[in-house]
Amino acid sequence: MSVPAPESGTDPVPGLPVVFRPTRTRIVLLTVGVAILATLTAIAFLLEAAGAGERASFVLTGLLFFAVLLLLARPKVVADTGGVTVVNLTTVRHLEWAEIIRVNLRPGDPWVLLDLSDGTTLPAMGIQPGVARAQAVRDAKALRALAEHHGTGRTDG
Repeated sequence: MSVPAPESGTDPVPGLPVVFRPTRTRIVLLTVGVAILATLTAIAFLLEAAGAGERASFVLTGLLFFAVLLLLARPKVVADTGGVTVVNLTTVRHLEWAEIIRVNLRPGDPWVLLDLSDGTTLPAMGIQPGVARAQAVRDAKALRALAEHHGTGRTDG
C-alpha cells in the first residue's frame, strides 16, 4: 500500500522525540540469537571428548551468530526537533527536516525510502513492513506527517 500524503487534520503529527523500529522483527532476531548462543555454548560444554580449543570455537561461533543477528536488529529511525537520525545496519545519518522531500513506502518496498533534497534516496530500514505491515504503514504515515510539519518541501526564498 502506498502511503498517501496526509491532508491537514487527517493524520495527527506525533510528539517529538519519537523512535520508529521494527519491534517484532527485533524481538525475533534477538530471541533467535540468544537461543543459538545458548545452544552452542551448551553443546560446547556437553561434549566430553572436545578439547578447550574446540569448545572455544563453539562458543565463538555462537557469539558470531549473535553479533550478526544483533546487527540486523539495529535499524531505527529517530525523529526529534533537530531532524531525523536514520540508523541502518552499519551507518548512521542525521538529516535536517528540510532535507527530506518525501517519505515513500510503496507496495513491495522492503523499507521506507526517503527522497532527499540533494536528489538521492536514503533507505530507512527502521520502518519495514516485513513482519508487521500495518505498523510500518502507520509509522511511515507518522514520519511523513512529521516531515511535512517540520519542513518537507519548504523553500527559504
